[in-house]
Amino acid sequence: MSVETEIASAFKTRCIASGDSMANVLSKYMEKYSGISGKNKPASIRSSKRQRRAEIAKIVRQLENVRDSEENYQERIPENLQSSEVYENAEQWVNILSEVIEMLEGLA
Repeated sequence: MSVETEIASAFKTRCIASGDSMANVLSKYMEKYSGISGKNKPASIRSSKRQRRAEIAKIVRQLENVRDSEENYQERIPENLQSSEVYENAEQWVNILSEVIEMLEGLA
């Protein structure tokens, strides 16, 4: 038995002996050592969410610039090359970047 398995087993045994669920014990431990209890989150967590949203917004703007540049490149490809691999690659990148942008906007 490895050390990690022994620790997990001992933890489980103590939880059972105390009549408390492992999830409840872990929640109490996290509350005690992080200072966060349930819905009473400190302002620093709320501000970190705002920070995260702001960072995501910056990334989205940068990706939009890259996507726009790629679209401009794609539009400048001559008609006789629009069925070529170069055109298809540009189109694929525009689609990928658009999907990533949508996904990130969903996180913000």
